[in-house]
Amino acid sequence: MNTKEDILAVLTKILVDEFELDAEKIHLDAHLYQDLDLDSIDAVDLVVKLRELTGRKIEPEAFKQVRTVGHVVDEVFQLAQA
Repeated sequence: MNTKEDILAVLTKILVDEFELDAEKIHLDAHLYQDLDLDSIDAVDLVVKLRELTGRKIEPEAFKQVRTVGHVVDEVFQLAQA
């Protein structure tokens, strides 16, 4: 996962496979809670999946401000670059 496009592709796969979301609904501006109907437990599960994917610890504080798919991509990209 070297680019944000790579991260978006993997994130989309996770959201489709694990959360049974329609891939067409997943885009950078999609709001996790309003557009994709994720709840707080889903958000925790997503963080766990992303931690497995990146091999890095993801601080809950980093994801408190995350609201859209684009925000998730940006956070994972920053973790991957660290």
